[in-house]
Amino acid sequence: MQTWEAIASRRNVRVFADRPIPAADLDRVLEAGRRSPSSQNWQPWDFILVTDRGRLRELAKAWRGAGHVAGSAATIAVIGPAADNEFRRAQFDLGQAAMAMTLAAAGLGIGSCHAGVADMQLARDLPGFPGDRDWAFLISLGYPADRPLAPARNPDRRPFSEVVHRGRW
Repeated sequence: MQTWEAIASRRNVRVFADRPIPAADLDRVLEAGRRSPSSQNWQPWDFILVTDRGRLRELAKAWRGAGHVAGSAATIAVIGPAADNEFRRAQFDLGQAAMAMTLAAAGLGIGSCHAGVADMQLARDLPGFPGDRDWAFLISLGYPADRPLAPARNPDRRPFSEVVHRGRW
């Protein structure tokens, strides 16, 4: 899939087919996150890949909107620094890494969906990460159960002319 096709095809997938993702494809998705740009090349992220079905079911309990994690083939826990600066640059950088990973997944025909975390203790205990790191969010991955990824002809988005302002508002 070409870049624009991946962008146009990417959608949140919450129901996944019962099919594993090849390890090489998971590595490619993770590599997309690792190669993401960050402020001053800070690279504030760590990624924990979870594929064990029991652990995925437990991770799904970290947020009421994370039910899709339980049925995913894999989920990436995106971990960031516990401390950030007043510009919240880590959150911006983590967002770039997440988008790179979801686009890389789309390019491979793999669906994805992001979720926040409310139960920080569960989130910290389950994958086990150092105390100087903080939980950011989850990215579930899997092949869509309903239909393959394809460019959306009429995306449910505000019109281009309403969103884009040239020169000033």
